[in-house]
Amino acid sequence: MAKARGHSSKRLTRHVLLAVSLSVSVLLPLLLPAAAATAAVAVAEGDGEIKSALGAGRHGKDKGELVAEGDTAGGGSVEEDEFAGGFGSLDSMLQWAIGNSDPEKLKEEAADVQKLSADELLKRREEIKELMEKLKIPSDADLMKIAIADLKNSSISLEDRQRALQELLVLVEPIDNANDFDKLGGLLPVIQELNNADEEIRITSAWVLGTASQNNALVQNQILGYGALARLVKMGYSSSTEEAAKALYAISALIRNNVNGQEAFHSENGSAMLQHILVSDSIDVRLQKKAVFLVTDLADFQLNSGNPQLPFLSDRLFLKSVVDMLSRFDLDLHEKVLLAIKSILKLSSTDAEDFESHDLEGVLLRLGVQLEDLTPEDQKEFAGEVDALRREVQTLFQQKLKQK
Repeated sequence: MAKARGHSSKRLTRHVLLAVSLSVSVLLPLLLPAAAATAAVAVAEGDGEIKSALGAGRHGKDKGELVAEGDTAGGGSVEEDEFAGGFGSLDSMLQWAIGNSDPEKLKEEAADVQKLSADELLKRREEIKELMEKLKIPSDADLMKIAIADLKNSSISLEDRQRALQELLVLVEPIDNANDFDKLGGLLPVIQELNNADEEIRITSAWVLGTASQNNALVQNQILGYGALARLVKMGYSSSTEEAAKALYAISALIRNNVNGQEAFHSENGSAMLQHILVSDSIDVRLQKKAVFLVTDLADFQLNSGNPQLPFLSDRLFLKSVVDMLSRFDLDLHEKVLLAIKSILKLSSTDAEDFESHDLEGVLLRLGVQLEDLTPEDQKEFAGEVDALRREVQTLFQQKLKQK
């Protein structure tokens, strides 16, 4: 199977490369003359980042920070790479085509196309349609089916299994593809790979699940329905920073703004996993920042949605693990922890005495001294911003105490 796949990949690559040349000279300027001209101008003027002419409007996903994914091996938004099997999608193929074409020629062709009459445009479209059908360029759905079939084949090598997951990582990013993923039978095979003995396979599988479920309630609920959250929580305890980080990324994507997901997270004792990350001195600080960010995200959701507070957000031991993070001298970590405490204090169900029992007032005062006296000169400006946040939290805490 592995060899057969390799041969089919080579044939696919030849078709794709032929389509690339055709896309530059005919297809792209015909279908998107304005976008093609804009892209060509960007190339001519030396713009290093070529935007996808087709990608806009397809994704429909928030590209904001999702548990600070970019800090560890990968990003919250997946980059489209040319994996071993060729281009991940027609979008990435056209991006490559624009970036590797003659910008002046592309502008000329785009201008020529705009001069065509309606009948001439229709004729050109029909010619291109016939040509594309002859080339048999696979759709994203076709590519997903191929990758899913490979995952279901127990005899393929780890290398081909990883390649299939990497292809899916690109393909499930557009929201339409993510919505079709389960219909094509893809979710369950990927979830099963979370139990693979190979760490890299587990990591990429979690990454695929997180990418597919970002801001997508349909896919979130599908994955939750398969019981994947329990396995991801266990992966969060991994001694491998990368594996734990990708598990936390997938968990965050699954439960963000999802009441069912957050209840399942509580049922799976996910708070103990978060606490493990927060209190362990051996844990990479980047992973701890991700955990703190998730705490803030959960608290903010409770605050804005009016849903009942997650019990662990008021657990004294859990709150202690959050407060203790302020004793580490890392400005970025301080900022994230202060934001988490601020959000938790705003919850009506939060008892300020729980923070008082952990000497939050004293911790904040000592942090103020550190920020004033121990901050390197090149971080003074950021330290000032963190100190302003510290004072805000201190005021909020004092107000909360007076309400008792």
